Amino acid sequence: MGLTAYFDKRYRKSLEKIANKVMELEGEFKQLSDEELQGKTQFFKTELDNGKTIDDIKIEASATVREAAYRVLGMRHYFVQIVGGLALLEGDIAEMATGEGKTLVSSLPSYIRALEGKGVHVITSNEYLAERDKEQIGKVHEFLGLKVGLNMSGMDNITKQEAYAADITYGVGNEFGFDYLRDHLVYDPMLRVQRPLYFAIIDEVDSILVDEARTPLIIAGKAEVPKNLYATCDNIIKTLKKEEHYKIDVESKTVTFTERGVEKIQKILGIDNLYDLKHQQMNHYLTQSLKANVILDKNVDYIVEDDQIKLVDMNTGRVMESRSLSDGLHQAIEAKENVTITDENKTQSTITLQNYYRKYQYISGMTGTAKTEEQEFHKLYNMFVIQIPTNKPRIRRDLPDLVYETKKEKYLSIVERVKREHSKGRPILIGTASIQKSIEVAKYLDGYTDIAFEVLNAQTQAYEAKLIAKAGEEGSVMIATNMAGRGTDIILEQKSKELGGLLVICTERHESRRIDNQLIGRAGRQGDPGETQFYISLEDDIFVRHGGERLESFKKKLKKDEIGLILNKDVHKLTQNLQRVTEGISFSIRDYTTKLDDVLNDQRDVVYELRENILEGKKDVLEVAITFTKNHIEKVVEKHCPPDSISEEWEVEELRIKLGALLPGVKIDNLPEEIETPEELFKHVQVFVDLYAKSLRDKNEDQLITQLLKQQFLLSIDRTWTPHLETMLELKNGIFLRSYSQEDPLSAYQLDGYKTFAGMMDTMYATVARNLAAVSSRIEKEGEKAKVVGV
Repeated sequence: MGLTAYFDKRYRKSLEKIANKVMELEGEFKQLSDEELQGKTQFFKTELDNGKTIDDIKIEASATVREAAYRVLGMRHYFVQIVGGLALLEGDIAEMATGEGKTLVSSLPSYIRALEGKGVHVITSNEYLAERDKEQIGKVHEFLGLKVGLNMSGMDNITKQEAYAADITYGVGNEFGFDYLRDHLVYDPMLRVQRPLYFAIIDEVDSILVDEARTPLIIAGKAEVPKNLYATCDNIIKTLKKEEHYKIDVESKTVTFTERGVEKIQKILGIDNLYDLKHQQMNHYLTQSLKANVILDKNVDYIVEDDQIKLVDMNTGRVMESRSLSDGLHQAIEAKENVTITDENKTQSTITLQNYYRKYQYISGMTGTAKTEEQEFHKLYNMFVIQIPTNKPRIRRDLPDLVYETKKEKYLSIVERVKREHSKGRPILIGTASIQKSIEVAKYLDGYTDIAFEVLNAQTQAYEAKLIAKAGEEGSVMIATNMAGRGTDIILEQKSKELGGLLVICTERHESRRIDNQLIGRAGRQGDPGETQFYISLEDDIFVRHGGERLESFKKKLKKDEIGLILNKDVHKLTQNLQRVTEGISFSIRDYTTKLDDVLNDQRDVVYELRENILEGKKDVLEVAITFTKNHIEKVVEKHCPPDSISEEWEVEELRIKLGALLPGVKIDNLPEEIETPEELFKHVQVFVDLYAKSLRDKNEDQLITQLLKQQFLLSIDRTWTPHLETMLELKNGIFLRSYSQEDPLSAYQLDGYKTFAGMMDTMYATVARNLAAVSSRIEKEGEKAKVVGV
């Protein structure tokens, strides 16, 4: 037994020991009246106030929720559900099979952590599930005297504040992240909606913290870009040829122009150097157009509907309504598909989901599949994955993969299997990797059978959940993207159970075993019968993108039967190896991207802390402004009197004029002749700065300077931070080109990012110093006017 397996077993045993103690209290808690059971909530709160910890009360508190759930919902937690809830309480991940009641599991840790009064966020994958879970599990918590809120997109500020003020708040992860960003853009602290981020329970945690983790949440305004620029770039890109003018890295899905490509573009545009700074905008939009044309595919990454480009979530197959790509990429797709060009978004505030969730004091999660990504969860979030046994033994049959040479052979075999099984009345779920693949399967079923079927892709989430729930009915045939209806149980009719349960046909191996496991997990819930089988072809994406020499070598010894089924036994080993290689590549890319994101995340933390200190009055605004002024003056002195120059070369008069503007009300004398070094010079200037600071403090007795300066200070932060985000994004997009000059892109990005941030802070110092001088002058004038009026 490996160390990881040993730790898992030991950890789970410790949780099971506690769960047994919870179960032992069942008889005692059954005897309590409703009032006595409800009174436990205040009792636990008092205990915590008096110094007890969560560990001290968790056994009795779990028994309380368990009994309340039975009285309100008619459901009492199974032993394994208690174990799962305790894992969440510890801030870890409970891996539980589909149908094991994860929603009920979350009621335990959410109740116990809510007793601390700091707020619990229960994160679901869509608003339909958030509303459903709030209505169901929320009744249990409300019965026990807690307040339960729902955070939805489109809510007004007051309603959101009420939702966040509740003990437990349900909602979608994206909306919590956007609220965090919006809270750091307000100019009045009363408009903020979130409390400090404390404890989150994330449903389908692998989807949110792995698949969507690097997805940037962006609050944007409109950028001013000529609309014809996108079409111009699109027209140029469509004249280029692969390999000759550009290259595609299939594994990382990145594109680069070749030298011949750059030469052709320069000739078309009539310019000498595409990489010249004055052509930076054109270079950027040409690159975005190239991505749109050769990386992003219709009916895979997006669909065209109602003269609009609608993005598709690659992990769920769902259309992401009201979402768009930033930095001109969305407009590049619009030009490619010849639909109306929309306004481009200019980033004002952004954060990845990963970095948002790392801001919680504690996070936990539930999913049916997480063990394959445990290394990533532990490294990034310090979370362990605890595999929770099923309540009933699993009897699902997972049959060996069937591998074909071509897609056509694969699809025809799927058609024959569907015809055989459907003739018996057995329910069938056909899982596909994308909308495009679901359309392909549907065409084959349409062309070769008269079987009625449903295609579930890009539907509304509520309709999707209702439809997927019917997949267990006798005679049902459903084609769906791998993740469609995730979070909704498929309930088998009795007749369907007698026919062998749900048959899940998987149309290709995903690049991650975890996604495959999610799909086959739709069958065999709660001890039901079921069967799964993968139908694969050597033309599937995983072979095309990652097969390379291994695939070519394998094809040379290929053996197959009359229907195209490959007979070579080592084909399964080839598939497994490619999948592991792909998982490794994906993890490396995510890990590398995380390190890049951390550069901006660290900068964001600095700026947001500064902004919060000013907004909330945690630091004296005047004192911070004085410090910024000192920093700026130090830069001004260095500029006019460089450290590596002699005093005769100093621009003394220009410095005196500049200081006069920055230090109004202070008489700036000529510099003494004996000053010869920059250090002596700065000491002399520091005297003027100290006089200025003292006069400001004297004037600010009634806090007038603070009042006038606060809003300007916040504006200065926002007006320097927003363009900085754009600069950092452009830097990140082009940083991989540095590898051509034998530089490490990550080190280059960290170094250049630091220099860029230092430049942004210098700009902020200068802006705040000028604002402070303007406020000081204004008060001086208004004070003189007041004296005249008084006379």
